[in-house]
Amino acid sequence: MLRLTGNSYTNCDGVTRRNFLQIGAPLLGLGLCDLLRFESRAAVTNQPVGGKSIIVFWTHGGMSQQDTYDMKPAAPAEYRGMYLPIATNVPGIVVGERFSLQAKVMNHLSLVRSVHHENGIHAPSAHWMQTGHFGPTLARIQQQNPSFGSVISRSLGPRQSQIPAYVAVPKAEAFGYQRAHYLGKAYNPFEVGADPNKKDFHVPNLSLPGDLKLTSVNSRRKLLAKFDTIRRDIDSSGVMEGLDVFKAQALEMVAGDQVRDAFDISSEDPVLRDKYGRHQYGQSALLARRLVQAGTRCVTVNTGYWDHHNEIEKGLEEHLPPLDRAIWALVEDLEQRGMLDNVVIYCAGEFGRTPRINGHAGRDHWSDCFTVMLAGGGIQGGRIVGASEKFGGGVRERLTTPLDVLATIYQALGISLDTHYDDSTGRPVNIVDGGKPIRELF
Repeated sequence: MLRLTGNSYTNCDGVTRRNFLQIGAPLLGLGLCDLLRFESRAAVTNQPVGGKSIIVFWTHGGMSQQDTYDMKPAAPAEYRGMYLPIATNVPGIVVGERFSLQAKVMNHLSLVRSVHHENGIHAPSAHWMQTGHFGPTLARIQQQNPSFGSVISRSLGPRQSQIPAYVAVPKAEAFGYQRAHYLGKAYNPFEVGADPNKKDFHVPNLSLPGDLKLTSVNSRRKLLAKFDTIRRDIDSSGVMEGLDVFKAQALEMVAGDQVRDAFDISSEDPVLRDKYGRHQYGQSALLARRLVQAGTRCVTVNTGYWDHHNEIEKGLEEHLPPLDRAIWALVEDLEQRGMLDNVVIYCAGEFGRTPRINGHAGRDHWSDCFTVMLAGGGIQGGRIVGASEKFGGGVRERLTTPLDVLATIYQALGISLDTHYDDSTGRPVNIVDGGKPIRELF
């Protein structure tokens, strides 16, 4: 068995999570047959190939809205923080000074400054923002609903065969809530398993075992073909024929060119790689663009841990500049390629941070009012939806729920809001369950 194991960590809520991807490898040392077997089911219900994709920047731990997208320059120092507001290319819209590159493309970005839910603990909040539903507690940590990425994968499938519909870079986060739950394993994210900024970056899931060469694979494929002819002579059920399809798909992903080329970030112009930034944020965003261009429907870029209870300035100085560059470069790259209208860009975390800076020069968890960013995919740019109160403590106007945000994303992607999927008990569940698209963005 090939086992890819992610890093363990304990967050401030005391919850330890270890994300891992385990792949069975009974055939030629390959590990994709099960995934492809599951994914084949999607072909039955897929909407027509084509349409839009989404790239998500997930700020795991919660980004401070007061220091980024919802500045409070007139507030007392303990509220407004350390950064100055700067003008953008849209009159009247300001952002924090560490978002100076996004300021140049604000005409393509829109901010929803009034997102609200009712939990301030990481795991339940991550579940709320990833699925639209409150579910887990510290006593019951298991996922209760499918992630929006999995809903997108189930509803639309990949735009090109053999390309994974849903990819997580470098791996799935959000306490495991980026997975499919009752939709089935077919719709879990394909985890890249490595940092695209590494000089020796390669995708372990698409690599042959060290002692196996492509020539050997091709030889074994021919041998299997002959052997399968014999098996089919004694099998009238069609099972063997079905297995042949999955083997062929797995071999194509690993030994073929289409998927391997999509992940080959080294083939990009070094100048463009520099523009995105030579860090995990930038190269992950560039890889995401390559993947949606190749046919992936949803790519989630997991950007590290933003839980800044202490010395928030130090933490934000590490995260804000690379995130700013990655989003700016992605917007410009997509626009220059004529792709921006077909790719939604979404930046969010499980909540925001407290309006008031605490005694440790940090900000704590805050779900009463925070900001998400949306762009591309037909979403109108240069708009502000909703508003927070004077010091950012609550929603002043246009309260927006996580399900409203997801309904907005689904509508932008062309997914019917009447879509239902059966849960683990067989009960049909609507994907937005009362959530309504943010009409001001369309």
